[in-house]
Amino acid sequence: MVTVFIPTMLQAMTGGTKEVEVEAANVRQIIDRLEELYPGIKDRLVEGGRIRPNLSVAVDGEVARLGLLEKVGENSEVHFVPAIGG
Repeated sequence: MVTVFIPTMLQAMTGGTKEVEVEAANVRQIIDRLEELYPGIKDRLVEGGRIRPNLSVAVDGEVARLGLLEKVGENSEVHFVPAIGG
């Protein structure tokens, strides 16, 4: 199972849940599973078929360069974090 860490800004949508485990092979499937558990969360993570520009996704500590297509392993940890501009 993939462990997904819910960002503080979205924990109100999850009833305060900070992390959840889901079965998924890529970031898109993770977001779809989150949407099943917490309706409406997908709109806060995805815009126009892509990760929102104000967010980054980290898989096992590495920024996901492929966005929704980024693969995850069976024991991966995934974080949605505010993007850092510069």
